Amino acid sequence: MRDGESDDPSTESGGEPAVTDERRRTRHRDQGRRAEGMDPERLRYFTQPAEGTPHTRHRRRRSAQAPGTTGPIPGLTPVTPPGQRATPVRIPPGGQIPQQPRTRPVPPAADGQTEARTTPRASRPAEPQPPQPAEPHASRPAERQSPPRRPVPPREDRPVAEAETDTDFIVERRPAPAPDRRVDDPRDADDFRDVEVPEPSSAQPRRLRAARTDTEVRALHDPGEDDGWWPGVDDVEEPAAPRRPRRRSREKQKQRRAVVAVAVVFMLALVGGIGYFGLKTLGVFDSRKDYTNAAGTSDVIVDIPDNSTLADFGRILVDADVVGSVRAFVDAADGRPISGGIYKLRTQIPASTAVEMLTDESATHRVGRVVVPPGLQLDSKTGIDGKVTPGIFQRIQDATTVDVNGRSEGVTVTQLEEAAANSTPEELGVPSWAKEAVESMTGDHRRIEGLIAPATWERVEPQDSPVQILHDMIAKSATMFESWGLLDKNNSGLQPYETLVAASIVEREVRHEEDAPKVARVIRNRLDRDQKLEMDSTQNYTADVTNIDVHGDAYKADTEWNTYRYKGLPPTPIASVGMPALEAMLDPAPGRWLYFVTVDTAGTTRFADTFEEHKRNREEACDNKLVSTGCR
Repeated sequence: MRDGESDDPSTESGGEPAVTDERRRTRHRDQGRRAEGMDPERLRYFTQPAEGTPHTRHRRRRSAQAPGTTGPIPGLTPVTPPGQRATPVRIPPGGQIPQQPRTRPVPPAADGQTEARTTPRASRPAEPQPPQPAEPHASRPAERQSPPRRPVPPREDRPVAEAETDTDFIVERRPAPAPDRRVDDPRDADDFRDVEVPEPSSAQPRRLRAARTDTEVRALHDPGEDDGWWPGVDDVEEPAAPRRPRRRSREKQKQRRAVVAVAVVFMLALVGGIGYFGLKTLGVFDSRKDYTNAAGTSDVIVDIPDNSTLADFGRILVDADVVGSVRAFVDAADGRPISGGIYKLRTQIPASTAVEMLTDESATHRVGRVVVPPGLQLDSKTGIDGKVTPGIFQRIQDATTVDVNGRSEGVTVTQLEEAAANSTPEELGVPSWAKEAVESMTGDHRRIEGLIAPATWERVEPQDSPVQILHDMIAKSATMFESWGLLDKNNSGLQPYETLVAASIVEREVRHEEDAPKVARVIRNRLDRDQKLEMDSTQNYTADVTNIDVHGDAYKADTEWNTYRYKGLPPTPIASVGMPALEAMLDPAPGRWLYFVTVDTAGTTRFADTFEEHKRNREEACDNKLVSTGCR
């Protein structure tokens, strides 16, 4: 029976249950008997607290020496008297007791007890020592003689804090050994033994806290390594997360309120912005300023892009000081469609006057708008009825000539003829497939005949030079011809430029579109038979007066365009070529026709394979008084 133990193995002197070997085995069954067979010095142990005080588990410190050793114990001091807190000491078998103690003695207390003062450790926390089995009961035979107890030297460690305790194990509380008991020779010890150190007693034992720091838990690995782990250390529950201070909660609430306030302000700004721009789009905030003087103050040229809305018109006119406000112009237009283009207007006029000038059917106020119908030639022509048909050059002059506050702008017919006759094909924008033919006729303005496609040219700038105007129109026309299939859908058997020349004859000869492929076949058949074309349209190209009834000297005119005199195609196209005529020449209708004639003013055309049949068809034209030459 050990000192301070009762005869009853189930209880301690303090009345608490003793920790028996059976209870220890039950407590550590989850460790899979990892500690069985281990060297006793590898095990940890618990201190046996004095009655009324909580026990404390200590771990053995990791030694800086070789693995498996704990290092020398610096010294021994008398066992701490009751009421003083002490720590366990491990003495390895055969260990050497150092001569210099690690604690400083202090003067005896008033009660004659000697107090061991500990010094705080600067580095690692104290290691718990392995627990020893309880002293066998008196009724059980002792296996071997236990070595005498040794005084416990003071530890160089801070007092064990309450947070370092553990309630995972319940150990026996035993009375402290006699203070005068000592170990005579530490070398006689053959095993680790528990050294019970009394702790201050109290009426009620303190409740031990379950929390434990991370440094108190170590893993168990090979017996050769001294890592300070003992079975059961993993049975500790994780400490509960501490409650957050209420101050943080208040700060979170303030932050939430601030975020909500910012979100509300943002939403209000967004809704307000959308509403403002929506109302602005509807013209709620627009000015309704309008001028009253219909005569205006000065001339101004305004260029309005195609597909512009009425609001776009209004903004451009406001910027040019034509109208007073966008809203006034939109109200005056009242949804009427207006075409984009270049206009000559007056500044500071009423919005209603501006709308009238923009929508005038005669296009009096339009500038730079050139309309080129199919079959139109470069030069103006006078018909048998005395009516003059303005040519392309004349129309360009009329569209670009404008007087702006006493200053004249635009180009003339003479300037255009000079540019067409003497400028290089590159300067004129002539495509590659027509370049050779154009160069061969340098000096003659008619060399660009047929290279301007029929279209409505909305923006021929008055301030541009004649060369620039012709370049823009020819280059864009070449793109149009190619898009109609001149290069990749040509089944006429002719070169692209020759096809354009033949198509110009179709354009001038046909009044109904359905007759165009047949006329193209007649041209193609005559060329194949090396027969003169003998087309009235080619002879009229150079005539001073155009006449469908060609007679007299017209048949004898010595020009390259007179197909009554020369075989083959004329040197240039004889008019502007539209898409139907070009497509008809690209793919002529199948047939053996060699002749055709228009027999009435409605444009009815008769086709014939033989000359006899053609003469009968011509008699019909004579009967209808459409022609008189060659009639009976």
